[in-house]
Amino acid sequence: MRERKKAAAKAAVVSAAISLFSERGYDAVSVAEICEAADIARRSFFRYFGTKEDLILEPYRAMDARVHRSIAAAPAELSDREVFERALRDLAVYMLGNWDDLIGTFQILERATTLRGTVNAQLADQERGLADALLQRRSDPSAPDWQTLLLVGRATAAYRVWLSEMRTTAVSDPLDLLETIFQAQT
Repeated sequence: MRERKKAAAKAAVVSAAISLFSERGYDAVSVAEICEAADIARRSFFRYFGTKEDLILEPYRAMDARVHRSIAAAPAELSDREVFERALRDLAVYMLGNWDDLIGTFQILERATTLRGTVNAQLADQERGLADALLQRRSDPSAPDWQTLLLVGRATAAYRVWLSEMRTTAVSDPLDLLETIFQAQT
């Protein structure tokens, strides 16, 4: 119960911040203004987030955690590719269900001059972490080999193409498009 309350409070802070960022831009909003909009004390903000940057990247962390859970829960008989593409399909379903909120976050990140390098660095770290997760699923303690890193890199690149298409084109069946893009990389 306590964890659910904490998660709900954290989500409320993120929501208040996203609204402010959308109105005025990430760089123009202070932590104090976020706290005021979310009706929390500054101390509470820092209990949930180390920095304002941590707050705006929270949706990315939540999506990354979702993919990691999907990889860990995958049946052992599936190949790494099947597991990873299945995890990305699960993420796509989640994203489609939360599209308006996530698109708003993406737009804020694109306009935030102070965050440009941070997002790219996070994506590279996430890819490495996902390759590690595939190895852990196989109980392989070694570092990811080039094949695993390439698999993750190619699938995440395909996913980014799907996201780009989703943002710029009217897509009648988003999951069918994702499947088509995954098949095109073979």
